[in-house]
Amino acid sequence: MSHKVLIIEDDAALLRGLQDNFKDRGYLVVGARDGEAGLDAAMKDPPDLILLDIMLPKLNGYEICRRIRAHQLEMPILMLTAKGEEEDIVRGLELGADDYVTKPFSIRELLARAKALLRRREAGDDSVYRFGDCELNLASHQLFRGGVEVPLTSKEFRLLEHFVERAGRALTRNDILNAVWGHNVIVTLRSVDRCVTTLRAKIEPDPHRQTYIHTIRDIGYRFESPQGE
Repeated sequence: MSHKVLIIEDDAALLRGLQDNFKDRGYLVVGARDGEAGLDAAMKDPPDLILLDIMLPKLNGYEICRRIRAHQLEMPILMLTAKGEEEDIVRGLELGADDYVTKPFSIRELLARAKALLRRREAGDDSVYRFGDCELNLASHQLFRGGVEVPLTSKEFRLLEHFVERAGRALTRNDILNAVWGHNVIVTLRSVDRCVTTLRAKIEPDPHRQTYIHTIRDIGYRFESPQGE
């Protein structure tokens, strides 16, 4: 069955181009050119994925994102934004968006991001995650690499669990800090970076080359498995 994609974008030429590219790849596509129409389409017939521009007439992308999540709709939301400022991107992610691309963007990159988010949603709940020669078993609380168990601290395990369950998503440092350390623990964002560094040393084929845990400058991190995994 084809995935349904809702594209909320007020630029008519860009909307048409995005619709054509997604249709050419077999997606069912619905378009909306203002925030109210886009939110209405998302609520009445929830799609599998939403491409959401931030600056929209009638209702901006932040408010659309907030209302969608308030209604317990969990489809992936990929932000399209002309703003590259860190605070704008972080705000969207913290309101419930899953990832972002900054205009102008490569259509190939956008399609890859969309595919990764849909793949994550299809995977659903699972207790075993495999990437490269690694296998993370959530039920037994163990990580194996090449069939050999790799010892992890409790923070490293929770961090890796948080990553694999959200593969393909852009995660802010604050999101990671709250999920892994908790809201009531007084630690700095540097704690996230230090834990990422020790985790990379245990799972990356080359700790100095980002294969799985990718740094997003000024934002946070994204966990990705190589194409085909």
